Amino acid sequence: MATVLTKSGMFIVKYVAEILGYLMNGIYFLLDKAGIPNVALAIILFTIVMYLLMTPLQISQQRFSKLNAVMNPEIQRVQAKYKGKKDQVSQQKMLDETNAIYAKYGVNQAGSCIQLLIQMPVLFALYQVIYHIPGYIGLIGDKLRVVAENESFKTFFTQFIEKLPNNAQLTATLGTGSKLTTESVMDTIYKLNPVQWSELLKQTADKDYSAGLGSLHEYIERATNFVVMNISDTPVNLITTSFRSGKWVVLIAAVLIPLLAWGTQVLNMKLMPTANANKDSKDTMSQTMNTMNTFMPLMSAFFCLTLPVGVGIYWIAGAVVRSIQQFVINKKLDHESIDEIIAKNQKKMNDKRAKKGLPPQKITESAHVSTRTIESENRMKAEAQAQLEEAQAQRTERAKARAKESSAYYNATAKPGSLAAKANMVRAFDEKNLKK
Repeated sequence: MATVLTKSGMFIVKYVAEILGYLMNGIYFLLDKAGIPNVALAIILFTIVMYLLMTPLQISQQRFSKLNAVMNPEIQRVQAKYKGKKDQVSQQKMLDETNAIYAKYGVNQAGSCIQLLIQMPVLFALYQVIYHIPGYIGLIGDKLRVVAENESFKTFFTQFIEKLPNNAQLTATLGTGSKLTTESVMDTIYKLNPVQWSELLKQTADKDYSAGLGSLHEYIERATNFVVMNISDTPVNLITTSFRSGKWVVLIAAVLIPLLAWGTQVLNMKLMPTANANKDSKDTMSQTMNTMNTFMPLMSAFFCLTLPVGVGIYWIAGAVVRSIQQFVINKKLDHESIDEIIAKNQKKMNDKRAKKGLPPQKITESAHVSTRTIESENRMKAEAQAQLEEAQAQRTERAKARAKESSAYYNATAKPGSLAAKANMVRAFDEKNLKK
């Protein structure tokens, strides 16, 4: 019977995690039947399967990003047109013209947000399943329960955890008083690193539950071992202990976890079309995106340095899968013209309108009318500006002509040697030098 341990308690996410937990449990069960019960391998397979399932959402998101690069200039022109106009009529016109642009491209304004709202709980749930492995993998939970239900061991284990150095996280997991349960003991046992396990086995060598604890340790060690690391341990702890003991292979492997987390995140960001499209832009949103593209990989490296190796494996596996996925999606979208994407989007919108009993022509016609209005207004503005510049040029030419006529008159009427004649000579000299 599968064991129910501490699971995610996050609102909404916990329900998604429960569903994903069945998938993780199934993957581990199959690996166990194949003779390779390994949590790290289960995490990698689990991550690959989940991101493959989310591929349609990723494609939809990237199509929106590609269209957004084309739509944004038009939307910004509309916003500039009504800038500073706060009256209700102007605001409604701006909304109508903006909606017309979205309708022209067959895009739902909330489409991108909806895709993110679907993806975010799934991504959070993925992390929760990885972080609460004993709660979602029944085979591991069953073996933990055999030892944790022993009251004598529970009493000893509580004292053991209290005496451990740097035990804040383990103490928080274990709990005290009414919070100290069989399940909390099971969760805490699973989080022990190899050094703590070694000390626990040493101190319980003469206990009646030592054989069961030793058997559990062998299984957990096999299940949580990845290359030369235990996935319950943290890279920062592995780096410290391996440096002191001279285990250089473990040290290198531990250092690679945060480095790969950073590198794969950078690769993933570079493959994102939105990042490429906005890298030269000076608007606030683009600057924010560029800051996030720098900050997020560094944050990933920090998290994967301080959190258990299992979380780092999930993080790296997810970034690698997303990068491959993004590369394939980019290749696919490169062969799709904007017109093809617009046609597909408009067909989807028309199909939805048909279900509501609305004629599809209304969307397309209103879009064309509104966008034509915008284009017409832009042309009128350009023509008005050209006429204004031409009129200004004509006024300048007429002023020059009048000045020339005036100069000729005064030159002709001024007496030689008079003040007027001398002023005309200075003006003629200035005009001659200005022309040069």
